[in-house]
Amino acid sequence: MSTQPDNLPLPNKGPRPEHELEDLKRVWATPKGFRIVTAVNNTVVGTLYIGIAFLFFVLAGILALVMRTQLAVGDNAFVGQDLYNQLFTVHGTTMMFLFAVPAVEALGVMLLPQMLAARDLPFPRLSAFAIWAYIIGGLVFFSTIFYDLAPKGGWFMYPPLTLTEYSPGDNADFWLLGIGFIEISAIAGAIEIVVGVLRTRPPGMTLARMPIFAWAMLIFAAMIIFAFPAVILATMLLEIERAFGWPFFTAELGGDAVLWQHLFWFFGHPEVYIIFLPAAGLVSMMIPTMAQTPLVGYRLIVVALIATGFFSFGLWVHHMFTTGIPALSLTFFSAASMAVAIPSGIQVFSWIATIAAGRERLRLTVPSLFILGFLFIFTLGGLTGVMVAIVPFDLQAHDSYFVVAHFHYVLVGGMVFPLFATFYYWAPLVSSRMLSERLGKWAFWLMFIGFNVAFFPMHITGLAGMPRRVWTYPSNMGWDVLNTISTVGAFTIAAGVLVFIIDLFRNFRFGNGPENPWNAGTLEFLPNDVYSTRSIPRVTSRDPLWDRPSLSREVEEGLHYLPGAPTGGRETIVTSAVEAEPQYVIQMPGPSWTHLAAAAFTAAFFLLLTIKQVTIALTCGVLAIAACLVWTWQLDKPSQGEVDIGGGIKLPTYMTGPLSHSWWAMVVLMLVAASLYVSYFFSYLYLWTVSPEVWAPAGSPAPPSLLYPLGSAAMFVGGSALILWAGRRLPEEGRSWSATPLLLVAAAILIVGAIGLEVLGHIGTGLDPKASSYGAMVYMAAFLTGQAAFATVILCLFAVARQVTGQLDRRRRVTFDNAALFFYYTSAQGLFGLVLIHGFPRLIG
Repeated sequence: MSTQPDNLPLPNKGPRPEHELEDLKRVWATPKGFRIVTAVNNTVVGTLYIGIAFLFFVLAGILALVMRTQLAVGDNAFVGQDLYNQLFTVHGTTMMFLFAVPAVEALGVMLLPQMLAARDLPFPRLSAFAIWAYIIGGLVFFSTIFYDLAPKGGWFMYPPLTLTEYSPGDNADFWLLGIGFIEISAIAGAIEIVVGVLRTRPPGMTLARMPIFAWAMLIFAAMIIFAFPAVILATMLLEIERAFGWPFFTAELGGDAVLWQHLFWFFGHPEVYIIFLPAAGLVSMMIPTMAQTPLVGYRLIVVALIATGFFSFGLWVHHMFTTGIPALSLTFFSAASMAVAIPSGIQVFSWIATIAAGRERLRLTVPSLFILGFLFIFTLGGLTGVMVAIVPFDLQAHDSYFVVAHFHYVLVGGMVFPLFATFYYWAPLVSSRMLSERLGKWAFWLMFIGFNVAFFPMHITGLAGMPRRVWTYPSNMGWDVLNTISTVGAFTIAAGVLVFIIDLFRNFRFGNGPENPWNAGTLEFLPNDVYSTRSIPRVTSRDPLWDRPSLSREVEEGLHYLPGAPTGGRETIVTSAVEAEPQYVIQMPGPSWTHLAAAAFTAAFFLLLTIKQVTIALTCGVLAIAACLVWTWQLDKPSQGEVDIGGGIKLPTYMTGPLSHSWWAMVVLMLVAASLYVSYFFSYLYLWTVSPEVWAPAGSPAPPSLLYPLGSAAMFVGGSALILWAGRRLPEEGRSWSATPLLLVAAAILIVGAIGLEVLGHIGTGLDPKASSYGAMVYMAAFLTGQAAFATVILCLFAVARQVTGQLDRRRRVTFDNAALFFYYTSAQGLFGLVLIHGFPRLIG
């Protein structure tokens, strides 16, 4: 199997000093006692993340059992209609938002540093913040089912059902603010993953040598960055309409309820692949190990992953074939819905070819069984997916239980079965004992049989005419037997999950398990401890443990790069994005209360807004910002000079500009903000196109004088010029006098003034955001740019504080660079908004 020589030169030779290992254990030590909640180690927070995601899976599954009991026979009164609607909404919401995406993101947090032989991801506190925010917000949201406060509009929350007229009270608000907040948490994790995969790979691990799971997580994170802002905007629009009466979705005032569907499904259909791609990446990692042969068609699978991510953004109308959209659109999206099956088929055939080419007969271990079950179930789901992609068939089956069967085959088959395979395969990384093969096989067969018994009959039930989203049905329709069979299958699945939970309680023990029990070829099975790997190897192939059998021993003895803690703190190597050549050593933060406080206060801010406790919510928001500022103040550590990482290579310990991992994170954040604004741009044009006569009815105020937008534009440009000037006036040394603080403050004043002047101009014309969707959209543009400006002002004032305290100069300037980048972005968004809001009405007028 080996294709690489085993005598490659080692960066470090001979016995290493004893203090190196002691230093690593000391600086990477996990906090003890109640301080464990401050930990940021990826193995600790990643395991917690996975555990909470699995808890939500179990809780949502219990709700599903209650619903299946209600539907087991016709005319049942086990639960009432109102409670059933809450159960239905919370079940779907929990499975999609609180289990599926967080579970795969959690696996990324836990596994990627090990697969990349990195000490940790580059922003460990950001990961921990995202996880704690998700835990607090998710548990509070789920608890609403016990207080009759749960939303009732379905996990998709379609208006007008969810407008105040039809959904009074706070139930819908818990979904809108809670889920919007959890989406922000997911985006924080995605930023961490993008920068981690691109910049913390080991030396020599080029993009062409990355593990498939790393590729899958990179595409997963990119899809989150471009898809999730659409649903964040949708939740913002609906919550603003519910709270303030701005008519984004009210047809008689120029809004359109179908706009929600466009925004929601632009997120919702990519989310199916956001869930599937990491699961497919995990399968591509496990099958070669089980077959003991390299993956067949590696490059084709990478192309298939990229193609799936690309195609997934052109499928959202697949969910809207029955909404009355034009025939040309139906044709395009129908073709795209069938085309996406091609890259999925490439992966399936590659897995089959790898199994067939195996040097050993496929070992029917528990992971193998779950993978085979996944292949069977997901393939069936794909076949029914092609069926519902055909418009005439979809028109018949769209609102029936056939669709329920289809998406459960895709989602459960495409994600849940690979996830359970993952639990058994990678358990040795965090458990000192392997999970039981005997109990695992019981769990698999109960889940596999139960799943098909539960969901296959739903295809027939749907074709027999049973509508979905109903809480009961007449017993004389002939659906009773099929529904009873489905309910028996659901409880069989639950029995399989219960067996797995018993296995966890019996065998899961925190610690390091047996070394490489599956004889895998990838780096996550290197000897590891709290500091991940003792030293970071140079990678020369895709399966380094197979191609260099001595690698594990060499890494454990510290014979590769960065065997100690040369800066006296936590660090890892940052490499170039394509060729993975070492560039510098990043100094990373350790445990802290700051990210935990920031997560708690951020969650409190959103949740208190839900129950209209505005004053307390704003107080929590201020405290959350303060906690974030303290947290970030600790991040910009001074340079420790150059450190020797081995092999005669000395690397700097501080980096600014495009080489900095912080710069990369800010660019990704700007892409998120741009995606949000593009979603707004689409919404603006969509509402005008759908009902131009109602969008801005006769008698609406004319746009303000051009002096207002020209004045705002001058302020945006002037502020950007001041930022550029401030960068050139940074002092040579930290405490030297500089005009930079004054220039930053002046720039912040200008960007706030630009927003204020824009709003003042529209107020002066009498434009009312409650009178028409046009007015609402005009003020929404200022609101979105105002959000960005608020963050920009904080960044500018933070940079001022750093410079005044002598911690910002021409060499130590990361905080200034980040503020400048986001200032330029906000100004560009503001200028684009001015052209849209003031130029578009005049153009069509």
